[in-house]
Amino acid sequence: MPKGSKELAEARKNEIISACAELYQTMSFKEITIKKIGNATSLTRTAIYNYFRTKEEIFLALLQREYELWITELKRIQAENTEMNVSEFAGAVAESLAERKNLLKIMSMNHYDMEENSRIECLTDFKKVYGQSITEMKNCLDKFFPEMTSQEKQSFIYSFFPFMFGIYPYTFVTDKQREAMKLADVDYVYMTIYEITFSEIKKLLLV
Repeated sequence: MPKGSKELAEARKNEIISACAELYQTMSFKEITIKKIGNATSLTRTAIYNYFRTKEEIFLALLQREYELWITELKRIQAENTEMNVSEFAGAVAESLAERKNLLKIMSMNHYDMEENSRIECLTDFKKVYGQSITEMKNCLDKFFPEMTSQEKQSFIYSFFPFMFGIYPYTFVTDKQREAMKLADVDYVYMTIYEITFSEIKKLLLV
């Protein structure tokens, strides 16, 4: 493969993104550095800057990839089902998000800082994929709930997508947070990604 080819560039970018994803399993955003990402790849830290200018750009690319994987799941739901009732649809979408922990985890971060520290071309590429996820969700609503009005579908999307930003903090709680809730005497019900998503979609569609 010739040096500098488009295929090689994409392969290296994917290697960097995958290394970041792997580190993110056990480390926080603050702990991860471009140097640590480089150590987990076959590239040097200097070489990484040929593809990403900042750590935020790498995380934005990871978030973009996670959205792309979720879009594939939304398309699969449409392709494999002729019709679905509210519970079936809620279950399918909840299951698709339960498989996308990194998507939800990155969504819970400060998007303003991540996007502000990314080049406009990187941010534009991400926004295109984000827009596709909204389109595919609307396609699901069009297929499975044709009785919904355009306003009702828009209302669902404007409610559900902001809701997704809070799924991770409400379903993944550290031991320290649990102890603090206990000491504060807060009666908190812990739910899984599936449970909280299933409940929210049913509530939005049955209104």
